[in-house]
Amino acid sequence: MNEILAPKFIPIVDEIESHLLGKRHIITLTLCAFFAGGHVLLEDIPGVGKTTLAKNFARVMGLDFGRIQFTSDLLPSDILGVSYFDQNSGNFVLKKGAIFTQFLLADEINRSMPKTQSALLEAMEEGYITIDGKSYHLKEPFFVIATQNPFEEVGTFLLPHSQLDRFFCSFGIGYPDKMAERKILLGEEINLTSFNEPLPILSQDEIMKIIREVKEVYLSDEMLEYLQNIIAFTRESGLFYYGLSTRGALALTAMIRSWAYLHGRDFAIPDDLQAVVGEVCLHRLNFKEGKNTLERIRRELLSQIHINS
Repeated sequence: MNEILAPKFIPIVDEIESHLLGKRHIITLTLCAFFAGGHVLLEDIPGVGKTTLAKNFARVMGLDFGRIQFTSDLLPSDILGVSYFDQNSGNFVLKKGAIFTQFLLADEINRSMPKTQSALLEAMEEGYITIDGKSYHLKEPFFVIATQNPFEEVGTFLLPHSQLDRFFCSFGIGYPDKMAERKILLGEEINLTSFNEPLPILSQDEIMKIIREVKEVYLSDEMLEYLQNIIAFTRESGLFYYGLSTRGALALTAMIRSWAYLHGRDFAIPDDLQAVVGEVCLHRLNFKEGKNTLERIRRELLSQIHINS
C-alpha cells in the first residue's frame, strides 16, 4: 500500500503525529477526507486521542475550530443559531450557532436527539443552513469530525443508515503501539522545530486550490472498472443488508482521488482504492451474518479486485 506522501504534506502529518504518536495512517486518512470535501466519523473508546487529532488538525491547517458536546437536551438552534428581533436596529438579527466555523468537532453525536443530529448532518450535506426562510452559507472549507462511543448504549440515539451515509469515511484511532505508548508514558514528544515552518503550514488559498485540484485527478477506464466491480459486489453478493448507495460510491471516488493527490499523483492507481475502501465502507455496509469489522470488510471487498483483475 502506497504510503509515500508528497513532500508538501509531510510537515502537516509529522506535526500532527508529534501530538498523536504512532497514528500516521489515521492522520493521513483524515487529511484525505478533508481534501476530498467530506467529513469523518470516529468511533472509538474514550481517551485514545479523538479530540487531540481534531484540535491539532485544525491548528496545523489554520482553521477556525469549534466544538459541540452533544447531549440529550441539545437543540437544533444550539447548532444552527436563531433569528431574533433587535429592538435597537428594528431588524431581525442572526445569533450564529456553533456550526459557523471551519472545523467542527461534534463530540458524542449519538447522545443527542435525532432531530438535533439531522440539523447538523443536513448542514454538512448542503453547505448552508436556512433559518426563518433565509439561507446562510457556511465558511469554506467546512469540515466535521463527529465522534461516538461504540460501547455506549444507555442514553444514546444511534444514527440511522441514511445519516451515517453522509460521512465520507469512518474509523477508530485505536490503542498506540508499544513503542509509541512508551514515549507517551515517559512524556516524550517529537521535536519538529527543525522544519522552521510557521503554522499554519498551508494558506487558506492553498487549501482551496488543493480541494479543486483533487477533483481533477484522473480515473482511467481500468480504475473505473475496479471501482464499479466493488460497488456491484456490495449490491449483488448477498453478504450485506444494503449495498453502497450512489452517495457512498461518490464518496469512495472522491477519497480515491484525494489519496492519489496526497501521494503526489494526478491519476489514481489500484493502491489508492485499496488504501481507503475499508474506511469508506465500514459504516455503510453491514454483514447479514457475523461481525462487522474493518478488516473483514476490507478483505471481502479487496478479494474482488484480484478476482476481476
